[in-house]
Amino acid sequence: MNIKFFRPHGSGLAWIIGPAGVLALAACASTPPAPTASFVAASSSIGNAEKADAGHYAAPELSEAREKLKTAETELALKHMTTAEQLAQESGVEADLATARAAEVKAKAVNDEMKQSNQVLGEELQRTSGGQP
Repeated sequence: MNIKFFRPHGSGLAWIIGPAGVLALAACASTPPAPTASFVAASSSIGNAEKADAGHYAAPELSEAREKLKTAETELALKHMTTAEQLAQESGVEADLATARAAEVKAKAVNDEMKQSNQVLGEELQRTSGGQP
């Protein structure tokens, strides 16, 4: 009696990769987890920008950061996790930009004040030395 066993064509690797590929595709189709870390980071960046007085010195950037975070929250509620995460990250970047702009404006004001003080000091030295170099 001749007994023939079923032997698949090709290597056994194909039998492993095939089901693994199907499982990988199924995993991609599921909803990713909520981007909690991105939301926390964005909120923290907005708080730092507010402490840096960005509302006064960089209002457009801070407003953009707040708006993007609000939109990210809407996307999160709609279970659009990837979009929500991207918007939350963009919000954090905008808030960091607002903080940097506020620092830039403040530093420029200090620099201008120092230049003014140096000019006044130079004029005072000229006056007290009788205009002699």
